[in-house]
Amino acid sequence: MSGSPFSSARRYAIVFGAAVLAVAIAAPAVATPALADDAVPEKIKDKVQVCNSCHGAKGAPMSATTPVIWGQQQNYLVKQIHDYRAKDRNNPIMSAIAGGVTQEDTRPLAAYFAAQPWPATPGANPSAPPPDSIAAKLGQCQACHQKNFEGGAPAPRLAGLSYQYLAASMKAFADGTRTNNLDMPKIMQALTETERDAMAKYLAGL
Repeated sequence: MSGSPFSSARRYAIVFGAAVLAVAIAAPAVATPALADDAVPEKIKDKVQVCNSCHGAKGAPMSATTPVIWGQQQNYLVKQIHDYRAKDRNNPIMSAIAGGVTQEDTRPLAAYFAAQPWPATPGANPSAPPPDSIAAKLGQCQACHQKNFEGGAPAPRLAGLSYQYLAASMKAFADGTRTNNLDMPKIMQALTETERDAMAKYLAGL
């Protein structure tokens, strides 16, 4: 569940998006540490540095409203790049960046980030039991998001994503502003706002 359903990001993109994108593409080495020559395939090195300018050079995003992509499921990353490029997922900055990623480079870029270690989260407790009020609903989520919510071929990792990002993504599916998944809107609409909030807090702490 990733995305940019938050309205503040959209306002930011409208006013400053072009400038941010220009800086990131023109001078990525300024925004992020230079990558070691053997750390990433040469043909995607510039794209990795652009991604790192927001998603973090060591996997920890610069903002709580930005998702972790280090260690995320490869198939999921491929789909999101495609959806941003096709504008099936709405975010002006991400659509512009994804538009610069060719189909040929999409899978190598996703594979690079999927192979990186998920960043450590201080205070995380992967074995924490879910609250009774949402335990059954979270159990249903594991059919796709897998044991411990670490994701798999059908769905992304949710464990350890920020509360802010998870809550915003769930809300976007529920209110129909994010539609690049056929199942998630119906699932989120079946939950109350209180249940979604509790789920986001639990998953963020794993």
